[in-house]
Amino acid sequence: MENNVLIINPKTRVLQLIETYPQLEEVLIAYVPAFAKLRNPILRNTVARITTLQQAAAIGNVKLEDLINHLREQVGQDTAVITASSGYNRLKPDWLDAATITAELDARDLLERGEHPVNQVVADLKKILSDGVYKLTAPFLPAPLIDKASSLGFAHYIKEESAQLFVIYFYQPK
Repeated sequence: MENNVLIINPKTRVLQLIETYPQLEEVLIAYVPAFAKLRNPILRNTVARITTLQQAAAIGNVKLEDLINHLREQVGQDTAVITASSGYNRLKPDWLDAATITAELDARDLLERGEHPVNQVVADLKKILSDGVYKLTAPFLPAPLIDKASSLGFAHYIKEESAQLFVIYFYQPK
């Protein structure tokens, strides 16, 4: 395909990127090893469909500008100055207390079955009492889901237990 078919930027979706430039799938996986899961057709058609490169950078804990420019160089596009913060909170907040966790979901089984947990999480969050905390467990950083919850007014805290286990806590400030 021609290099001008898709200009790679922070809002480019991962699936859109690898469908337009198939050769970038292995480049992306090499740069962000967590994206080796793209080889799983179920995750490819669920998570990759909604995840942007900005979110991918947060998932992989890499600098957004470096990721974008690395991908651009691979397809002959000019590099760019990109300034964007992930905005994902990894500092334990004062509102987090185990006693206030009122609901939780382990998304690993849903994802293994090819289901995306976003609808379940959003429905659960809408039921949370004002002082309640929601706990989500996932095998990767669910950046699109965190962005959705943030857009609904929820604060979050991310605890990375390991490279394959994340616990995200959500709380709606009064």
